Amino acid sequence: MTVAPPSADRREEVRVPYTILLSETAACFARLGVPAERARLAAEALCYGDLTGMDSHGVFNLARLYVPLLESGRADPAAEPTTLRDLGACVLVDHRRALGLWAASQAVDLAARRAADHGIGLVTVRGATHFGCAGAHALRAAAQGMIGVVASNCGGQRIARPPHGAAALLGTNPLSVAAPAVEGRPFVLDMSTTVVPTGRVRTAARDGRPAPEGWLTDDTGGPVTDPAAFDRGEAWLGWLGGRPETGAHKGFGLGLTVELLAALLPGAATGPARAALDGDGRPGGTDDDIGLLALAIAPGALRDGFPADARDLFATVLDCPPLPGRDRVRYPGHLEAERAAGRRVSGVPLPASLHAELTGLGLDLPVLEAAR
Repeated sequence: MTVAPPSADRREEVRVPYTILLSETAACFARLGVPAERARLAAEALCYGDLTGMDSHGVFNLARLYVPLLESGRADPAAEPTTLRDLGACVLVDHRRALGLWAASQAVDLAARRAADHGIGLVTVRGATHFGCAGAHALRAAAQGMIGVVASNCGGQRIARPPHGAAALLGTNPLSVAAPAVEGRPFVLDMSTTVVPTGRVRTAARDGRPAPEGWLTDDTGGPVTDPAAFDRGEAWLGWLGGRPETGAHKGFGLGLTVELLAALLPGAATGPARAALDGDGRPGGTDDDIGLLALAIAPGALRDGFPADARDLFATVLDCPPLPGRDRVRYPGHLEAERAAGRRVSGVPLPASLHAELTGLGLDLPVLEAAR
């Protein structure tokens, strides 16, 4: 399947000030009943996607995902997470349908406080809701000189099939690891265990861009380049590793690992449930009762010299000579931090259609200029 090239109007972008995008997004959450401090935290997590260039997880999802979650009651704006068991270094929490954009950050903050006391802090969560970019939350531990790990399943939602399988069993199951690195450029691995998350597919469909081969396959395993085919039920997300013969079991194994650590451990809903084997095997279930793992490790509690060694390790990666004609070598998170620094000054580019959608929600977003 192929798609036509995008029209000019779908490519048109405008640039808006980051501070205003942040404050207006927070105000939108507050109008939906989220307390002010938590609304600000939620806005920071959501706008992190736009700031770093991961627009599939930014304000693109405000009207599409988060407003409906709050208005329907599937996310409770006034929910108070409840501690079910506290072992000091390990805590089991029920988020009780709290908005994941702020609650996941608070889970990482709690893990970091316990790591400060014990060297390691583990917060395992049930009853969570969608939390945006995993890296936005893991970074909170890195900002304190710690290693942060965040993983989440998709609750009872099933999107992707196992290699050779005929039934959808797992979600995209994101995983992030963050740590201090070169000054101002932390290491941030933020990935789905499928080739791409669903948001990347949907932003491609929005923009009229074809999906690169490898993102989607049809029932026979053949490549699909029409991103809209995914939401029509005509295409499947691939796993990291590509086809079964090139290592798809590795991505699927990572997805199952996230399911084990983030959902089975706290007792949240899991994708691989008996209900997944009923019906026609197509995607199903809902992303309710998501499971979440927040882990913080304090290297200074174990040994001296970690910050300097981390700087040296990641600086060595940056000094790796590139192949002729190729861009410089970077580590995960470096380009995103550089992009974020620039956009804090020059503004955040948004598709004109998304800008119109956001203003329709009541956000007042002055345009600096047309993005180039």
